[in-house]
Amino acid sequence: MAFVDELQFHAKAGNGGGGVVRWLHEKFKEYGGAAGGNGGAGGDVYVRAVRDINILARHKAKKEFVAGNGDAGQNRSRQGKAGDDLYIDLPIGSIITNHATGRVVELVEDAQISKILHGGHGGLGNEYFKASTNIRPEQSTPGAEGEEADFTVEINLIADAGLIGLPNAGKSSLLNVLTNAHAKVGSYAFTTLDPNLGAIHGFILADIPGLIEGASEGKGLGHKFLKHVKRTKILLHLISLENEDVVSAYKIIRDELKKYDETLSEKDEIIILTKTDMVDKKALVKAKKDLKQYCKKILSVTILDDDSVKKLSEEITKKLQK
Repeated sequence: MAFVDELQFHAKAGNGGGGVVRWLHEKFKEYGGAAGGNGGAGGDVYVRAVRDINILARHKAKKEFVAGNGDAGQNRSRQGKAGDDLYIDLPIGSIITNHATGRVVELVEDAQISKILHGGHGGLGNEYFKASTNIRPEQSTPGAEGEEADFTVEINLIADAGLIGLPNAGKSSLLNVLTNAHAKVGSYAFTTLDPNLGAIHGFILADIPGLIEGASEGKGLGHKFLKHVKRTKILLHLISLENEDVVSAYKIIRDELKKYDETLSEKDEIIILTKTDMVDKKALVKAKKDLKQYCKKILSVTILDDDSVKKLSEEITKKLQK
């Protein structure tokens, strides 16, 4: 299923049920006092954060969400049943904007719940109007309309670790072998046009589209990439050993992160040298030595060797558990 990072929809809270005019009927007292109950309140609309990044894609075909209406009041002063509340599940990292009011709700924690629309209050039954000056009230009021509005949902991807690097660094391939994801893989730049996700021992890894020099200014995938990196806890910086100058490849990505947002360059980072099967041991040792001054933690992997992948998986999991 394709990753979707923006959605627009209309939502409506439930209408309140109307109050009613009713009279108490008892033996030998056919016309007793006022006994019309109040209407039930309309259901509210909530958004709820879930750890399912693809749920937005499943909502894409649904353009309207409606909460339940409240029931009318009943006789013997009984209140009508309230309408069912509506919960719209959205991925963690969703930013929900109300078009009419400009109010913004941000979902940053798993299972976080926020109300975005209030249901209408129930109407008043005739018992409410009973008074010494109004012994037999005939008044009742209708229920109020529930709030409704148009919304936009945008996602700032929240993942435990983000795989970053130049195009063809091997991010999608590595994600597939580490997590059994099914990211598209190709031998050309920008195979990944949207983030792909996978889970490793309960932690979420995001394969984020490759950067090129100038991405912070909108070149290549530009901001479409960078906005998704902001909330990852750790950056897994992949550098292919196909690059003759691994330091230059490293610096291009680091410079783009810093230009876009200073805080990105301060995130915890692990360098992963990929495609080790394409070089000899001497070249691998030299690459690690050249990069050591920029990052303390440098790992290496080839997806063609199961032991290599297993060792990397254990190292990444150990880091994420801290």
